[in-house]
Amino acid sequence: MNIIKRTINIGDGREITIETGKLAKQADGAVVVKQGDTMLLATVVSSNDARPGTDFMPLSVDYREKFAAAGRFPGGFRKREGRPSDEEVLVARLVDRALRPLFPNDFHGDTFVNIELISADRNKEVMPDALAGLAASAALAVSTIPWNGPISEVRVARIDGNFKINPTVSELEQADIDMIIAATLENILMVEGDMKEISEEEMVEAIKFGHEEIKKHCKAQIEMAEEKGVQIKREYSHEEEGDEELFSKLEKTVTDKIHKVVMSALPKHERSEKFSEIKQEFIDNFEVSEDEEINEGLIAVYFHDIEKKVVRNVVLNERIRLDGRKLDEIRPIWSEIDYLPGTHGSAVFTRGETQSLTSVTLGSPLDVQIIDRPLFRGKSAFVLHYNFLPFSTGDARPYRGTGRREIGHGNLAHRAIAQVLPNVEDNPYTIRVVSDILESNGSSSMATVCAGTLALLDAGIQLKKTVSGIAMGLITDDKGNYAVLSDILGDEDHLGDMDFKVTGTEDGITACQMDIKVDGLSYEILTEALMQAKEGRAHILNEMMKTISEPRAEFKSHVPGITSIFIPQDLIGTVIGPGGKMIQQIQKDTETTITIEEVDGLGNVVIMGPTQESINNAKDFIKGLTAVPEVGTVYQGKVKSIKDFGAFVEILPGKDGLLHISEISHERTNNVADVLKEGQTIEVKLIGLDPRTKKLKLSRKALLPRPNKK
Repeated sequence: MNIIKRTINIGDGREITIETGKLAKQADGAVVVKQGDTMLLATVVSSNDARPGTDFMPLSVDYREKFAAAGRFPGGFRKREGRPSDEEVLVARLVDRALRPLFPNDFHGDTFVNIELISADRNKEVMPDALAGLAASAALAVSTIPWNGPISEVRVARIDGNFKINPTVSELEQADIDMIIAATLENILMVEGDMKEISEEEMVEAIKFGHEEIKKHCKAQIEMAEEKGVQIKREYSHEEEGDEELFSKLEKTVTDKIHKVVMSALPKHERSEKFSEIKQEFIDNFEVSEDEEINEGLIAVYFHDIEKKVVRNVVLNERIRLDGRKLDEIRPIWSEIDYLPGTHGSAVFTRGETQSLTSVTLGSPLDVQIIDRPLFRGKSAFVLHYNFLPFSTGDARPYRGTGRREIGHGNLAHRAIAQVLPNVEDNPYTIRVVSDILESNGSSSMATVCAGTLALLDAGIQLKKTVSGIAMGLITDDKGNYAVLSDILGDEDHLGDMDFKVTGTEDGITACQMDIKVDGLSYEILTEALMQAKEGRAHILNEMMKTISEPRAEFKSHVPGITSIFIPQDLIGTVIGPGGKMIQQIQKDTETTITIEEVDGLGNVVIMGPTQESINNAKDFIKGLTAVPEVGTVYQGKVKSIKDFGAFVEILPGKDGLLHISEISHERTNNVADVLKEGQTIEVKLIGLDPRTKKLKLSRKALLPRPNKK
């Protein structure tokens, strides 16, 4: 075996190793990346030929975590890994977004990148997601697949004011910056993460710090490829032969017409129809000989290229955008809250031709999302779901459920808003936010952030601050000219060189997602884009606050009531009862839902009910169950049973005491049943505790006036 290995020092005595030549040798490229006990196997396979008619890069990236890697069985009946979890999809998207721009534009071979977690850190501290991009890139680097890498991805966190590469899980809990950064030796490709209201300058500083580490990773991959002898990538021919005469004729015929449409500032669908008419007019008037056929597919490709060129030139040279806006101008915004009366909170947020209808549902701790991964098992009391509906873009197709893009956009909005949610102790509700995109023409994820914030304020969730979001674009040329665009349209995203989404409060950034499609983006341009985004966010935030500026003081009347109380940890079993009998009885009698969790050595009891009265009844019952009876205290007790020697009286839920016949009255009592009845409520005083049996001793006569002596 020709095993090739490289080691990268990432600080604090920690090392990453990359190895190829031992596993999966029939793949085009295969590596194992290891940090501590964490090991990822990445493989890549690509077809030599492209499928007929393919004019795009058919890249598939999958990331999977094996439960066996952590010494665990998968849950469920089958005991087998199923479809990828949302977390696995998110990691795959991070890798895909970094790899895809570096494939040659004319390479269309089916390419499959698979990354598997095959061994997990025994202490569950090394996070594999930060190693996935490096593993995928290294597999491509040691293959002959045409690709303009290498790249790497690292996590950058700031802990106690200091930046750190690939921190542990424990360290990340203390961080105020959590970013995944992807880059080549020269250029930043992708950034995604969340932050605790940091400044634009701090964000750029974090990106620079991560890039310096990535350069080391790229050099190690180049050395491995050279040692393996991968000097020349495979040859390929995946596109139809060009037709320079056709392109020249098309460009001469349609350029001015396209320019006129671009300058008309038409709505999205009207603009698209005009472009289609121009293209069809050219096809209809195109003359060919009888034995020739019009290559409409090639015309469509050329027309798109010409359209892209015209749009970019108009923006760069005339500083005018497709819809007539200035470069930093935000589209018109309107919003409305309380639109859906049956929900616990709702909002409509519309910016230009992008619209989100968002609802909020408040539930009990039983509604939390259960997370079960090889390295992490836990619960999430805040979920945000994003649905991109086909009719939002006028597409005539069925809605087939959640796709990878929807998971990614929902996660970005989730991270943006999670930073400003109240603490758990101030909000016992489980929160679900659902954003349905009803119209889309650019940055529906940022509309989700705005609509989600408004809906939460409408629901009465006491957000720490209001969050807004904006998508920024960039258009450049080879002469150094550039234009930074605020609040980009869908076409500007498609035809531009950058898609940079930034969310934040008035005091700083809470989340970001950036994809760069051009080489050589300087930090000066990046900083300019961030500062322009800050102004745009402030404008959007001001428009939102015209609708609602602070959370509702109270929840809506149909929101289930909820409260929480803490009890001693050793009394949790008392409340639950044998086989859950006690807690089930409380819930049945009071029509409430009760959950109990251990928190910091105490039992946190959360009670949700339809009315405040039902909640109070359940709370009183639980307080009674967990209260410690005190000698000298007077209780309202219920007579549970009558005996010859006295009566047993329940003074607290589940706590009975003996009211001896001699303690019923000052006068002699001959028959207990003559004085007391079962079910009767009487006032008694706890006068003692039997030292041997620990049974409670009660008195009724101690509360009665003594009879006058004759």
